[in-house]
Amino acid sequence: MKILVTGGAGFIGSQIVDRLLEVGHEVVVVDNLTTGNRRNLNPNATFYEMSVLDSQLAEVFDREKPDIVNHHAAQIDVRKAVADPLYDAQQNIIASIRLIELARTHGVQKIIYASTGGAIYGEPIYLPADEDHPVRPLSPYGISKHTVEHYLDLALLNFGLVYTVLRYANVYGPRQDPHGEAGVVAIFSESMLQGKRPTIFGDGSSTRDYIFIDDVVQANLLAMDGGNGQIYNVGTSQQTSLNVLFNEMKAAVGVEMDAVFAPARLGEVDKIALTNDKIKRDLGWVPAHTLAEGLAKTIRYYRSLE
Repeated sequence: MKILVTGGAGFIGSQIVDRLLEVGHEVVVVDNLTTGNRRNLNPNATFYEMSVLDSQLAEVFDREKPDIVNHHAAQIDVRKAVADPLYDAQQNIIASIRLIELARTHGVQKIIYASTGGAIYGEPIYLPADEDHPVRPLSPYGISKHTVEHYLDLALLNFGLVYTVLRYANVYGPRQDPHGEAGVVAIFSESMLQGKRPTIFGDGSSTRDYIFIDDVVQANLLAMDGGNGQIYNVGTSQQTSLNVLFNEMKAAVGVEMDAVFAPARLGEVDKIALTNDKIKRDLGWVPAHTLAEGLAKTIRYYRSLE
């Protein structure tokens, strides 16, 4: 099959591209390299340097005729979304509507959409949050990612365009940019390896559900053949506090230092974890990496860059 991956030079998208090529698919990448990195590009993929908002994207669909669209291009910075909600909406909502329309009019079989479980549910009523948890975002980012889910559902109802939505927990692993929009594991890794004290926003008691990149890639591959018209959390169901993460990473890196504490940031939830019962049942997906295993692989990667 031919798969078009938007954001295919990014942290998550590029590793999905690698895996798709590895199992024998043909891959087309669209990325404007605003946050993606040219070094992440697989030379065996066809690459178009452009935004999803560019008018030339229609020509890509005309020329390449993809069977599946895997949509990972997005603005993912919660702080930027709070500061500039219009920009967030343009990059996440308007661009996605444009992509859905092109997919619909060019005979695409399916869209796999990278959504967020970390920001959609807001401050959870119960933990871990399942897919039926009320949607109560605390940031424009959470709103924009959720809005696209509705447009996908309309495209299925009105035009038969099939989709699967994957709501990610906090994804971490190799290739995540420590200077980019998100990714506390990447930021902590680089700081510790350089002998610098990382900053914890808040008192360190806030929790996240950390999911390793390889497990996220596997969820995307399984979604190609199942989960039509469904929304799935992609997480471990486990909460890990920033203080615990910091201590585990210190041990993994082999350093002894204290964190710098700063005020909590606007728009970010205090505690979150996502159930994975539904995706286990429907697609047979289970996270294969413990946090310790994922951190060890991640730190080896950043150490190799040093």
